[in-house]
Amino acid sequence: MTKHNPTKITAEPGKQEIIIMREFDAPRELVFKAFTDPDLYTQWIGPRELTTSLETFESRNGGSWRYIQKDPEGNEYAFHGVNHEVAEPERIISTFEFEGLPEKGHVILDTTRFESLPGNRTKLTSHSVLQSVEDRDGMLQSGMEEGINDSYDRLDEMLERMLK
Repeated sequence: MTKHNPTKITAEPGKQEIIIMREFDAPRELVFKAFTDPDLYTQWIGPRELTTSLETFESRNGGSWRYIQKDPEGNEYAFHGVNHEVAEPERIISTFEFEGLPEKGHVILDTTRFESLPGNRTKLTSHSVLQSVEDRDGMLQSGMEEGINDSYDRLDEMLERMLK
């Protein structure tokens, strides 16, 4: 297996945003497909110890999505959102909400861009805007960084298998 590219997570103090950047050793169209094909998506999203099942996964403008992740003890964690724009293979604009919070309405607006790089590589940039600095800080403290790193490592591994 090749050495993975590092994930860079930026969260400037006092701002309501998180920017995540990662490069992948795969063409942009394939990385985009991994984000929009339900069979591929469930293979890499989330930490390794969780299994993911899709309830809804409409990769189109106006489509909704909802998935449930289950840990080895049987605890479930559900997430949902709406795709505002799915512009293949350039960009996905969607909302993201964790259903396990005590109150609803902590919605995140995500813009994920897929940029072609030389050598059939892809730069992924995800810009997440949260409703408050407190929401952003809570997201960072929730283990998000570990989950993102594990997910993107799994995505790297899946892309490598697909390219062989």
